Amino acid sequence: MSAVLQSHPTFDIKVFDAPLGAEVIDLDLSRPLGNSDFQRIHRAHLDHHVLVFRDQRITPAQQVEFSRRFGALQIHVLRNFQLREQPEVLVISNIIEDGQPIGLGDAGHFWHSDLSYKEVPSLGSMLHAQELPEEGGDTLFANMHLAYETLPAALRRAVQGARAEHSYLAQYEELRRRNPFRPPLTQAQMDEVKPVLHPVVRVHPETGRRALFVSEHFTTRIVGLPEDESRALLAELYAHSVKPEHVYRHQWRPRDMVFWDNRSLMHLAAGCPAHMRRKLYRTTIVGDVPF
Repeated sequence: MSAVLQSHPTFDIKVFDAPLGAEVIDLDLSRPLGNSDFQRIHRAHLDHHVLVFRDQRITPAQQVEFSRRFGALQIHVLRNFQLREQPEVLVISNIIEDGQPIGLGDAGHFWHSDLSYKEVPSLGSMLHAQELPEEGGDTLFANMHLAYETLPAALRRAVQGARAEHSYLAQYEELRRRNPFRPPLTQAQMDEVKPVLHPVVRVHPETGRRALFVSEHFTTRIVGLPEDESRALLAELYAHSVKPEHVYRHQWRPRDMVFWDNRSLMHLAAGCPAHMRRKLYRTTIVGDVPF
């Protein structure tokens, strides 16, 4: 990847030769971050949508502390996969111990933006690698600003002012069919994730840029359209969103911490061989109501 370096006495930011993303070099997140350094990170996150912090030897508590600099944290509805001592951390893992999964093994199976099914979706997520498989396990990110900006005129007209329904349950039974370890939801959990309506095109609250805000994982329909038209329009939007020219593929290295903007991107887990262990820790930051 080619690099653009922004010089700084303590760390550098190398912009990826990709539709999004940058690498933060020589920054140790186990140490307190001064305000000016934090502002640089914040600005880079808005500009590049994904930041990759290499070789971060941080504890879950330190991950939570850094995540909280950006806002309050959200607790995932599947509470059986959170760290007991740090409930803000969701364990993403395919590892089975004593016949039970230690984490959510099929997270990211479909393209999505984290927690778009909530009335107040996520600002962003941080994922810290704990154990990585020898092959596979990549994460793909699609730039939804680019997806919106390159929409054909007819599609752009079709989504103007449109609203869509998002539901956590949209693919839940399909995921349970594929993964017997995914737990059934209680009524209380289902009440926590009732369907919500969001604009199909949202305005980023910090940059003012427009982005598509629909995903194959959580979006169920476009409000006011007959079911077949809604399905056809969503299929076109999904296909356009994840064209290769909109996507960055992250190949994980040990102890990578990746921070992405859920207001700007969708992501997808590419998967890895089932017998290879994979474990990552995720924190998710509260965002704001899309407009």
